[in-house]
Amino acid sequence: MANKIVAARLLADKTMLFEIEAEHIARRGRAGQFIILRVHDDGERIPLTIAHRDVVKGTITIVAQEVGKTTRDLNALNVGDEILDLAGPLGKATEIPEGRKTILCVGGGIGNAVVWPMATAMKEAGHKVITILGARTKALLILEDEVKAVSDELIITTDDGSYGREGLVTDAIESLVADGVHIDECVCIGPVIMMKFVCKTTEPHGIKTLASLNPIMVDGTGMCGACRVTVDGKTRFACVEGPEFDGHKTDFDELMQRLSYYKPEEARSLERANHVCRIDEAADALIAENHAKQDQ
Repeated sequence: MANKIVAARLLADKTMLFEIEAEHIARRGRAGQFIILRVHDDGERIPLTIAHRDVVKGTITIVAQEVGKTTRDLNALNVGDEILDLAGPLGKATEIPEGRKTILCVGGGIGNAVVWPMATAMKEAGHKVITILGARTKALLILEDEVKAVSDELIITTDDGSYGREGLVTDAIESLVADGVHIDECVCIGPVIMMKFVCKTTEPHGIKTLASLNPIMVDGTGMCGACRVTVDGKTRFACVEGPEFDGHKTDFDELMQRLSYYKPEEARSLERANHVCRIDEAADALIAENHAKQDQ
């Protein structure tokens, strides 16, 4: 069975981790790359990061947070179920600097699923890895153990102070700089507003910062143009030229605006999916009644 789910677990509220059979992607994928999947025939195509690969088992791991109809349908799947379409690896791999450097990886929310392979790749290349993971509250923090295993130092921040340091990931960055910690490069992924302010925090300190962008994406091959972003005043396609770009040159405000374009349509789609038609209910009841009569 192709694209079969071999493991699944709940990471946080409405956030699932799936391990899926995908030998080709497991063998060829690299940190920073992603896949595009379709749950069923009537489903849309959505991009998800390759959070982990197991070349021996021929599996990849993805993490999905339920925010709309497609992620709801995906997160309803169980071990043994099959995902209809799985295309990848797509996008450019994370740039791995040469030599031995100190790399700061910053993640927020579901973005921690991207930090995991990034930090892994940096550590395997011999770099010192400092990771900051942020969440609104402890219950929403994901993949702490996985990221800790590939980091020389892990800092946790929560907005409400329920775990780790109270505050934002940017507060932790400022603390590192104030303590004299030398940072050669930074990579960040999370909510767009978070990445914007991470980049604003690192820029005055001259820290090269890459942001893994998450625009709307359709085909993943650079043909549709839905994933276009503006970097250094030029239009770039995140699916083939990214998803990682110079955060100090990225127009985050434009990205946030484009991400909001289809919010009303997405909400209506989820509402329709959750709506149970009374006619269908009546038809189901009539069928059940007829079956009961036939059984008598």
